Amino acid sequence: MCFGRCTRCIGFKLLILALLSIVANILLYFPNGETRFASEHHLSKYVECLHGILGGGLLVLIPAAVFIGLHNDDCCGCFGHENCGKSCAMLSSVLAAFVGILGSGYCIIISALGLSHGPYCYTHVERNWIYPFTESSGGYLFEYNKWSKCQEPQNIVQWNVTLFSILLVVGGIEFILCFIQIINGILGGVCRLCCSHEEVSHFFS
Repeated sequence: MCFGRCTRCIGFKLLILALLSIVANILLYFPNGETRFASEHHLSKYVECLHGILGGGLLVLIPAAVFIGLHNDDCCGCFGHENCGKSCAMLSSVLAAFVGILGSGYCIIISALGLSHGPYCYTHVERNWIYPFTESSGGYLFEYNKWSKCQEPQNIVQWNVTLFSILLVVGGIEFILCFIQIINGILGGVCRLCCSHEEVSHFFS
């Protein structure tokens, strides 16, 4: 059966995506590589939700580690049949996949909200730190001429749009991979369980 091989492949992909998510979220804290905006609390509230570090990062690393470690499961199973133990391992991977679903889902939601509301920045018109694009409901994304409203941090709109978009895509891919593993884990567990039952019945016949 290739179910276990598929699970480990998904695990390695989730590992890479989780690390990318963490890096992208960290970069959101330092617009243009500057640290003063974080220390002065002049960052978008959605940056501080840790959706890339906690959601798309740590909560996805858990199923990634479980999936990658499946080949280390040496459970001999029922009556010495390996398939029974392996089927339990595959079915348990489904629980880990649900954790990944929650984490990636959180990453997707916050990233979408961050893109929709726009950055928190200083504008010369209001002479204050505000969310100038909140009422546009994401329409500002296609109105590049209005991005100059944000004077500080410099290029904050481009910075936020790029990184939130990366997190949105990464979270979406993680969600899909975890969903695939739920199906893969159920099919792998049931198939191996059926095989082990057949072997047990042959053992007693």
